Amino acid sequence: MQGVQRERGRIVSQQPVKITVEIFGEKHVVRGEGTAPYIQGLAHEVDKKMRLIAQRLPRLGVHQIAVLTALNLADELAKLREEQETLMQLLGDKTE
Repeated sequence: MQGVQRERGRIVSQQPVKITVEIFGEKHVVRGEGTAPYIQGLAHEVDKKMRLIAQRLPRLGVHQIAVLTALNLADELAKLREEQETLMQLLGDKTE
């Protein structure tokens, strides 16, 4: 099914939503497939990571904080993908 959004394996939406979220003190209009609570949750995670970086490195500008946040999230994603690949290989070895 094209255009179907899943959250934790469940189909939740086939239609795009438009929601205003606040990240690091700025409001952003986000359009995407999913539910409003799901998108708000993503925005909350980004906001939380940006605030952590800003707290640790108070002299950085907003742009620098956003870039470091993106790099941190990309690193987390890469590590999770690697872990998933390892688990899939282990599962494949056990079924053979």
